[in-house]
Amino acid sequence: MAIAVALESEPRVEPRDVVFALSFTTWSGAVGRGLCMPEDRLAAALPSSERVRRLLVCDPYRSLPVKTARTLLGSREAPFPTSETVGLHQPLRLRRFDPTSVRAIERSFAAYDRSVRQAAEALGLERPAIITTHPLLAGFGRFEWAGAVTYYAWDDWAASQPHRRWWPSYGEGFARIRSSGHRVVAVSEAVLRRVAPTGPQAVVPNGVEASEWLRPRPAPPWFAELSRPRLLYTGALDGRLDVAQVARVADARPEASVSLVGPVQDESHLAPLLGLPNVRLFPPVDRCELAGLVAAADACLIPHVRTAMTEAMSPLKLYEYLAAGRPVAAVDLPPILGVSPRVALAPAGGDLLPAVERALDLGPAAEGERRRFIAENAWERRFKRILDVALAP
Repeated sequence: MAIAVALESEPRVEPRDVVFALSFTTWSGAVGRGLCMPEDRLAAALPSSERVRRLLVCDPYRSLPVKTARTLLGSREAPFPTSETVGLHQPLRLRRFDPTSVRAIERSFAAYDRSVRQAAEALGLERPAIITTHPLLAGFGRFEWAGAVTYYAWDDWAASQPHRRWWPSYGEGFARIRSSGHRVVAVSEAVLRRVAPTGPQAVVPNGVEASEWLRPRPAPPWFAELSRPRLLYTGALDGRLDVAQVARVADARPEASVSLVGPVQDESHLAPLLGLPNVRLFPPVDRCELAGLVAAADACLIPHVRTAMTEAMSPLKLYEYLAAGRPVAAVDLPPILGVSPRVALAPAGGDLLPAVERALDLGPAAEGERRRFIAENAWERRFKRILDVALAP
């Protein structure tokens, strides 16, 4: 698997030492999920950036007992491209999850800060710029030994239900980001408003990896054989899906196939769809297969409910659908508006069917239009904007 991704060169900019700290997934975990998330992409891209002199990538804390058990069971970690100027720091502790009380968080991240400083000094980093995607580290990390601190908020963790017990701690962390003047790059205006930074800031939405989408492979046979029009949703199958809207589309277009592809995270929520003859649930596929799958769809769907989470997220699937040249039927959530004229919108909680019909009428994008979208929304350009904020004097 190729994991190095070149960033746009900036020959006139003096390169800086950088520490990049991941949020809740280790480097090995990022490789395991196909380097598909924004922080994964950035971690893979930084080693080859001409704007980075020396780089230390830091895993989040991992539990020593859990790691030991997995090693004994034969689990292997993905290799990291280390060199004389690039390193990986893997801090361990006894507990598995972050604490929730402010005092315990302060102690935990003070220890993390010290361990990062030691690893950075061992690699020879000098006053490195800190970029982190962890909301608690961004707020509670001291980094008095380092340069500017930038929080890259690629998701709205303070609205994520699995993170609910940390919401008050995130709020305190955001208050500390404001008081410190730390820099913030967020994927949407809503996320930026939640953090409300006082220092340098920017909104940088999600993007696409050009190499994955320029020449998608053919669709897998199990998808190509489905009846047309083929309607597709990719991503986590959980409470963000408006199953009532999906059911209405399937009922109104019985000749169509409606495919939901991704990990099932809430079976009970999906129950109303399980008896519908033209709705099928499929497990996640790898990145190469995903591109072929999307490129073979007649229209792609974003039937989300309106919540604080969906109003703030920059849907990665939206950019991937459009990179494949597919028309999209989507709920009119703020981060979706204005991305492309090839997105047909429906009101949240309303009827998605008219938007599906408009999307089907639009048909696939011309090849030139599709390639322009990929070029304009490539991760390479997104990361340049992030580094413009994080590495500015």
